[in-house]
Amino acid sequence: LAAAAGSALGRTLEIKQLDVCDEGSIRACLDSIPGRHVDVLVSNAGVGMAGPLECQSLAAMQSLMDTNFFGLVRLVKEVLPDMKRRRGGHIVVISSIMGLQGIVFNDVYAASKFAVEGFCESLVVQALRFNVAISLVEPGPVTTEFEAKVYEEAKHADYSRTDPETADIFTNLYLRNSKDVFASLGQTPEDIAEHTLRVIEAARPPFRHQTNVAYTPMAALKHADPSGAL
Repeated sequence: LAAAAGSALGRTLEIKQLDVCDEGSIRACLDSIPGRHVDVLVSNAGVGMAGPLECQSLAAMQSLMDTNFFGLVRLVKEVLPDMKRRRGGHIVVISSIMGLQGIVFNDVYAASKFAVEGFCESLVVQALRFNVAISLVEPGPVTTEFEAKVYEEAKHADYSRTDPETADIFTNLYLRNSKDVFASLGQTPEDIAEHTLRVIEAARPPFRHQTNVAYTPMAALKHADPSGAL
């Protein structure tokens, strides 16, 4: 981070330590900011999980939810009162297309993003009353070490707790096809950063912003389909 900051470090940019799973850490970070004045919060902390549900421990699922969902809740709880009092601010949440459409073998990760979407969709109505904007940035596949780590761990996981057919589908179909999806549709972190900046700088920030147009029709069809079918 320091290397990426370059000459801005210490002048217009500061790097502070914050753990979204620790309320004390969040509070200490905000207390170190003059007047606790936060104009824009970008919530981007997250962990992934992929694989047959039977092979995931409940502890790992709870840890994922603690970071992906409750981490956001802790941050918003801490910044929202000050934003409401000032009647201004912008909360930008890096969600996922999986917050709109569940993807096979991503059950728990998708659940965490569905929780994020529901939380923000409910909160935005109250926030707007105080001139506080909330925006969800919804990427599709993003080529980062985050995804590489998730899929590398999945390759070497123990699948003895699921049936052979499910294990075969996951390892020989899902994992192989995922490589093709990321190769053809994956965006870079820089792409997502540019989209996020556009959302922040918008005169009227959107509530939802999808970064990959390939996934926009899928989201629209889900909400428009009266049949209830997949």
